[in-house]
Amino acid sequence: MNVKRSLRFASDLRELERIQSVIKELEKEADWPPDLVYQVNLALEELVVNVIHYGHRGDPNHEIAIDLNWEAEKLTIEIVDDAPAFNPLKDNPEPDLTSKLENRPIGGLGIYLVHHLMDEIQYRREQGRNHLTLIKRREQ
Repeated sequence: MNVKRSLRFASDLRELERIQSVIKELEKEADWPPDLVYQVNLALEELVVNVIHYGHRGDPNHEIAIDLNWEAEKLTIEIVDDAPAFNPLKDNPEPDLTSKLENRPIGGLGIYLVHHLMDEIQYRREQGRNHLTLIKRREQ
């Protein structure tokens, strides 16, 4: 089975509910286990919030696009935005996981988490847009 969805929405935190509802629909259609769907939701929420807060600086006059291609054994997600270039594979420093919590700098843990939730992450900058591709396989 191959299930596809495309979402286009304003750079606004209120859109997170819409994203989650589409993921829930796809979960039923593609019959994926709830724990994998939870991981996908968590990764998407982290990345979209980062684009809204840091990339677009809260300006809702930008658009974010998410394309989902849910196959029997693999989910491919592409997130496209017009924020300044940011490659989470290179531009995000490794978080400090050894210091006491109160001594750690703020930031970086969300991207770290996404790296651990997804099976593959690819980034490219094309025509003034960030393209982040995430792959999650059904079998872990």
